[in-house]
Amino acid sequence: MTDNDHALAARLAASAGRHLVELRERDDRGDPRALGAAGDQSAHKLLVAELTEHRPEDTVVSEHGTAGPPRRAGGRTWIVDPLDGTREFGEPGRQDWAVHVALAEGEDLIAGAVALPARDVVLSTAEAPLSVGSGRNRPRIAVSRTRPPRFVEPLAEALGAVPVPLGSAGAKIAAVVLGDVDAYVHAGGQYEWDSAAPVAVARAAGMHASRLDGSPLRYNQPDPWLPDLVVCRPGLAESLLAELAELDLTEEGL
Repeated sequence: MTDNDHALAARLAASAGRHLVELRERDDRGDPRALGAAGDQSAHKLLVAELTEHRPEDTVVSEHGTAGPPRRAGGRTWIVDPLDGTREFGEPGRQDWAVHVALAEGEDLIAGAVALPARDVVLSTAEAPLSVGSGRNRPRIAVSRTRPPRFVEPLAEALGAVPVPLGSAGAKIAAVVLGDVDAYVHAGGQYEWDSAAPVAVARAAGMHASRLDGSPLRYNQPDPWLPDLVVCRPGLAESLLAELAELDLTEEGL
């Protein structure tokens, strides 16, 4: 069943992505916020309907609610973000938004897919991308374009790195997998659906993924809040985590 889960995640992420591209192309309302909200809700309905049909015994947890049987300790839960990056989706020409579909069993991610619909790209655990070295002298670190952590500047200086502002979390982690950047660091909090699918894909591609202190990322929890994370090329993990350990990662320092 696990192999089918990989393929299902990829198919559903691609399907929701095509729906969103079509919605974006025919939109004439001239209201980016309304477009983002419409895309979010319609993609949510599409994904929940498909998962309810194809995996009726599994729980579905989305940014917009839950479906299926109640979540069980150690059980199977699909964690989806129908539209990661509603702001970017509403801005003409932007490509840094995504669709996330992940499956957790217990607290572990066992399948996942991230669609980058504006780029016609789907990354998934069905066929994990190969991890390649960047060949760059200065690492590139993806950070939030609207609220980068305050520690990013000293971190970049310590590593000799270049901060790269990008939109959605899925787009940032996909950029690590695709080799466009070397790392993504985030603080200030996210929810499980913001990172579950991208982290599943990144790990399948051989990338490092953890909390900022190096502790494990745990999914399918009663509280879906995740305070922080780092995803990076494996060769950068040791030095990146060492520099993070030297910084003020308390609430005041973030």
